[in-house]
Amino acid sequence: MQGAGSTALRPFQIAATRIAQPFRDAYDYVDGLANARADNKRLKKINENLRERDIQTKAQAALLPSVLKQLHFVQGPSFPTGFNAISTSVTSPPGGPFAHTLAIDAGSSSGVRVNSPVVSGDGLVGIVSNVFPHTAKVTLLTDPDSFASARDVDTQVRGMLHTGPGGTLILDQVRKELRVKEGDKLVTAGTHNAQYPDLYPYGIPIGTVTSVSATDTATFLQVQVQPFANLGALESVAVLVPKKSRR
Repeated sequence: MQGAGSTALRPFQIAATRIAQPFRDAYDYVDGLANARADNKRLKKINENLRERDIQTKAQAALLPSVLKQLHFVQGPSFPTGFNAISTSVTSPPGGPFAHTLAIDAGSSSGVRVNSPVVSGDGLVGIVSNVFPHTAKVTLLTDPDSFASARDVDTQVRGMLHTGPGGTLILDQVRKELRVKEGDKLVTAGTHNAQYPDLYPYGIPIGTVTSVSATDTATFLQVQVQPFANLGALESVAVLVPKKSRR
């Protein structure tokens, strides 16, 4: 009787297995896709951390004493070791493509002061331009009046970073005989100069060189830069306050 029952039920078991198999396959596919997305997100974060660490390592390696002596500048505090970071939320992001300031939820009561550099998890954002007891205004790197001394960590070339035609960031004052190439990484130069006072410490990641060109009559290269920080979609930032007063 058991044998007869098994024989009779066998077709139904096979049919049930065949019907259920597509659902099992679909579940395995969705589960695998979710795991792949989680792994991709984790790997992306690891890659961002490694990129920032690589840029900082190259930046530190670029500070050769002999070069500093030849260029006649004094190294100030470096990033991030010479600064405390005050993390805060962005309460008012830029209002449009022509707005170059944002408001943050920290002020003088938290230690924020005018001319404090501001960074995100990706790179340089700008500088504190006005401070109130519990809030502050940050002027972005893309503001037409913003300037920052920058260094190419791959070629050691230095220049002035500011907004160029069309609102793009450019690395200016780079002579044509110097070597800058697409894909090079830029950091803040952190120099003290009477003519161009530098408010940023050395080593903050700025961005990547996206194009390099020159005309026959131009003295300097035309270098365009894409910032690491997404300046139009910031939710939180960190204000850098020196551990020691600058001399």
